[in-house]
Amino acid sequence: KIKLPKKTARRYPAYELYLYGEGNYAEENKNLLLTGIPVLFLPGNAGSYRQVRSLGSIALRKAEDVDFKYHFNFFSVNFNEELVALYGGSLQRQTKFVHECIKVILKLYRGREFAPTSVAIVGHSMGGLVARALLTLKNFKPEFINLLITQATPHVAPVMPLDKYLTDFYTAVNNHWILKAQDLRNLTTLSVAGGFRDYQVRSGLAFLPRLSQHDSALSVVSSAVPRAWASTDHLSIVWCKELILATIRAFFDLIDENTRQITEDPKKRMSVLNHHFVRHPAKIFEENPEAFTELSGAFMWITVKASKWTYSVYNDSDGKYFTFPLASHRKSYSHVYCENSMLDTRSWIYGCMNSNSLMCLKVTDLSWRAELLPTTKVVILKLQDYPSLSHIVIQVPPMVGNKYTLDCEFFKEDSRTVQLPVTHLLSFGFSSSKILLNSTGLLYNVQLQHFNQIYQAFKIYVESHCQSLKERKPSVYRVHIPWSHEDSITVAKIPSFTEISAKLHIARPQNDSRVPELNIYSSSDCQYEVIVKTSLSQVLGQIIRFHAGALPVYVVSSILLTYGGQLSTLISTGQCSDFCFELVRTAKPYKVEPLISIAVFLQGFNWFREIWESLSLPEMDAAERSSQDAWFPVVSLILFLFGTGFAYWSGVFFSTSLRLFSSLWLTLIR
Repeated sequence: KIKLPKKTARRYPAYELYLYGEGNYAEENKNLLLTGIPVLFLPGNAGSYRQVRSLGSIALRKAEDVDFKYHFNFFSVNFNEELVALYGGSLQRQTKFVHECIKVILKLYRGREFAPTSVAIVGHSMGGLVARALLTLKNFKPEFINLLITQATPHVAPVMPLDKYLTDFYTAVNNHWILKAQDLRNLTTLSVAGGFRDYQVRSGLAFLPRLSQHDSALSVVSSAVPRAWASTDHLSIVWCKELILATIRAFFDLIDENTRQITEDPKKRMSVLNHHFVRHPAKIFEENPEAFTELSGAFMWITVKASKWTYSVYNDSDGKYFTFPLASHRKSYSHVYCENSMLDTRSWIYGCMNSNSLMCLKVTDLSWRAELLPTTKVVILKLQDYPSLSHIVIQVPPMVGNKYTLDCEFFKEDSRTVQLPVTHLLSFGFSSSKILLNSTGLLYNVQLQHFNQIYQAFKIYVESHCQSLKERKPSVYRVHIPWSHEDSITVAKIPSFTEISAKLHIARPQNDSRVPELNIYSSSDCQYEVIVKTSLSQVLGQIIRFHAGALPVYVVSSILLTYGGQLSTLISTGQCSDFCFELVRTAKPYKVEPLISIAVFLQGFNWFREIWESLSLPEMDAAERSSQDAWFPVVSLILFLFGTGFAYWSGVFFSTSLRLFSSLWLTLIR
């Protein structure tokens, strides 16, 4: 526990600041003579300060690996497990306390040789929002933070806007980040969402608001993060080992060797985060990789003229260079694709500049163009983008005890890209759309036409058939969403029948014409059949995911309509009718739906919004969802049906319970 100034401790008696440590490191740092890089962890709604352990422990192991040349000091704030997602009144107080903590942390390093001037922050859930709110404080210096990583933080809007404190806090934070976007260029922000397993905070809310998506902000879903490729629930995102490893590796790559602190260069920070969280080239991060490199000429050089090539390596004691002359392929093909199942971090593919001889010693390293997938690393090069290359060179180093395969092929983009229109929402899964891929390529891109709305959800079935029964490496299927980092990856054995779920976290932006794709990284002698069907259960799941917060309103509106009917019956006949009977008679969608549609339409006009606000009415749920691209015409009707059903069966349950208990009571009393 870190001792706070008396004034701070008196003002915030419920909050505390801690330093995490274990083993010898904990003993050495009890006197707080710190020499590392400060990172502050902020827990979320009802979160514990002890959740910092996952980050702190793995960072310590990594520091031991580099003999403590660099290390991080992990601090954590105890917010007394306050329920800030349910009551927003504490958020401002938490933000001010974090500001005081940052000043205390920086003071601990005063007078050290490499004293930090800023703190990196990791915030889980509402802790990430508190970190963003620091910049709205009057006395806060923006240079106090240079890196912010948020985990499953609802940035766009609260999950349940239960009070005015919460909605006002969100408005203030998001408006500040949009209006002062230029001032935030020195702050690099990464938002990691949990994906479809996070039932508490849907990933669409964790994407930083679009207008503040400047050069120094990045939003990703954990299912798209290289080497993680998995969705997490709301809590496990804090301790998911694959994500923690990616975060700690990024922290160590962010260190500036001169200052021994996190680099002040925003471009380097973004390139490190892109390397670990967006596209991993299966190489250790280098800020400025050398443009040219020298190849040793001791290996055997072999020329390959075929357009398709496979090579299996097993106990190969002699190294080899395979060269692919490009001149003969440029007229017939547009791209070259290579894959390597050896998942080490060495360079393996190079480009040779205008060489006429068999050997090519000065080359450009194309391994940085590679992308790591679960079972292989792949490179796709557009030949037109490399006019100066005469050859592609693939290096096979001497290997003993390792078995792996290399594949390359030249292809025309048109022959590997097929369009598959998705089925209509109202097909209810009875009809399907299918396509057969029967060429012998290693890569296919199936464009999923007309798939761009959040209420669409599909089951994609991929069936693979192969000509021979030899052992093959698994196929990789990736659902690629081009307008946001929310890809999902499935690995399947061959031959197999694989089911893939396809749905969106955010709808396609209005000015964007790109189409989602199913990328199939396949085996060369296999056929693939792709079938797309609408999944009714997942469509309803998407409606619940995006609109569950509005459901209680529809339940209450059904109950109020029923009470109105009961009152009118009471006045006209002198008797109160049964609740369930009256609900069936009076709770009709046409009494609610037209009013909502008219109000949403009028909300588009400034004069109506001004009248609405002058009457102190809260913002309409439907209008708010429209602004988030999360509203569509039929959703209100579906929610009304759900709400009426819920009210009806609640009424049946309540009246049955009442009769049962009253008869029990009468039996006991009499």
